[in-house]
Amino acid sequence: MQYTIKDIAKEAKVSTATVSRVINDLGGYSEETKQKVWKIANELGYSQNKSAVSLVSKKTKLLGIIMPQYATTFYGDVISGIEDEAYQKGYNVILTHAGIDGTRMSESITLMKERSVDGFIVFSVDLKPEEISLVKRNNIPCVLLSSDTINNEIPYVKVDDEQAIADATSYLIDNGHKKLALVGVNPIDRIAGVARIKGFKDAIVEHHLIFSENDIYNGDYSFDSAKMNMEKIIKLGLEYDGIVCASDETALGVISACSEFGIKIPEELSVIGYDNSVTARMSTPLLTTVSQPFYDMGTEATNMLIHIVEEGGAVESKVVQHEIIKRQSVKNIS
Repeated sequence: MQYTIKDIAKEAKVSTATVSRVINDLGGYSEETKQKVWKIANELGYSQNKSAVSLVSKKTKLLGIIMPQYATTFYGDVISGIEDEAYQKGYNVILTHAGIDGTRMSESITLMKERSVDGFIVFSVDLKPEEISLVKRNNIPCVLLSSDTINNEIPYVKVDDEQAIADATSYLIDNGHKKLALVGVNPIDRIAGVARIKGFKDAIVEHHLIFSENDIYNGDYSFDSAKMNMEKIIKLGLEYDGIVCASDETALGVISACSEFGIKIPEELSVIGYDNSVTARMSTPLLTTVSQPFYDMGTEATNMLIHIVEEGGAVESKVVQHEIIKRQSVKNIS
């Protein structure tokens, strides 16, 4: 038997209007009434018709996530943070990929419109001007995660990449390292690449060390590109005492190359990663790295998005704190 709000109202001895307000969280009733209505609804096995609710409220209780095509080990933490917070607040979540480097971003934004999401989060993609315009035209609340826009048109949650990589570089220098390389960074990536290159350079200059553009080895934050870069460094006989890596996967590529050439980490070379992904705790040696609080970033972005959906108006962007996690891949040589 399919019970309705009339059945709940009869059992609770309240009006159907009161039951409707409780179930749709519209307010105007006491906490005692709320508890009684939900107790009876659960006992009766009442199932809310979400399609009917969305027609009345104009809300679908559905949030979207748009993320790049390529998978990295920290994405799971971000998505878990988003999903856990969304479900706790009564929202469901759908996810779509925007292609490698966001090549299908416009299609993904249009999909969010077609699926009638209440709002969506764009994760780790640098939106082009025409894509920002599309977000605005569709008039759907949007929050950026691990990204931003040049003119701050869309609220965001991210770490300060420039400062984080500067702190990682300074950590090596403070431990006595004087000849450093930055490996695995994408120089045309405005969000992470450009910022991390600047942070690395600034730290070198601040500590009055010698710097060369040749000490920056470009890549795509991946294991493979980093391993190739490190093999090149070793074969050319270039002598570094510390490697700053653009990601944890980059660090694993560096460590793998060193292992194959018999270079001991950290006895002969110190390595610091970036992200504090699960792989940092699985590497040999355990990886010293910059931690981004990915799960918390996911929950924060979700809270911001739900606030816009339910309350309207603007929200302030948030820069979250990074932290250096000290493990075994950096040696003090001072």
